[in-house]
Amino acid sequence: MNGSKVNDSLRDKVAIVTGAARGIGAAAVRSLGEAGASVVATDVLDDEGEALVRELCAEGANVRYAHLDVTDEQQWLQVVDRTVRELGRLDVLVNNAGIGSMADVESETVETWDRTISINQEGVWLGMKVAIPRMREAGGGSVVNLSSIFGAVGGFGASVAYHATKGAVRLMTKNAAIRYATEGIRVNSVHPGFIDTPLVAELKGTPAENEIIQSTPMRRWGRPEEVGEVIAFLASDAASYMTGSEVYVDGGWTAR
Repeated sequence: MNGSKVNDSLRDKVAIVTGAARGIGAAAVRSLGEAGASVVATDVLDDEGEALVRELCAEGANVRYAHLDVTDEQQWLQVVDRTVRELGRLDVLVNNAGIGSMADVESETVETWDRTISINQEGVWLGMKVAIPRMREAGGGSVVNLSSIFGAVGGFGASVAYHATKGAVRLMTKNAAIRYATEGIRVNSVHPGFIDTPLVAELKGTPAENEIIQSTPMRRWGRPEEVGEVIAFLASDAASYMTGSEVYVDGGWTAR
């Protein structure tokens, strides 16, 4: 994905990435930064987010950090306004922030259901609502929404709230893609499979890990950077005729 067109087209772009302190979000910040974009990395994990930014800045990337609770519209407005004020424009939004719950239909609680919906689903909508008008001012842009393989298939019958939100992200993406297709604003979704991030740390060394690996045709966990590179591609002009697409980065899991 690090072809010249990706690098060249991102060199003067400005991006916001949510859930950027670790995992796929951090990998997206790194891939965008290495391709020359100026990146605002956002999260609620301030210490980790600021540490990432220091590391990437030391490597020569133009990256800065901002606290952002994606469920708070006012915080979205503040971060987007600050981005445009300090960097001059907004071209790319990566809606990555999310949480998970293992509960099934009967064991899920209203409290956890509401929190999952608020972060994973409402946070994506709020990001698009606030960012897209500023992309329009810049003459166009690219939104990359992080869904999941479990936004398209039923998985193992657990994680009902997570599945619900990721399915919603998949269709919100297509809806927005149609709405903004004539304005030069592309909206695509990325659907990771089982990626080796802190979210799955508790599965390591358990029977569940073996089940995951055996059910993945490539027989391994994905790496965050493998998703980050796809995000950078979709953000770039190399994907200029892609909108409303759902891109699976899953080691073949959904091909079964």
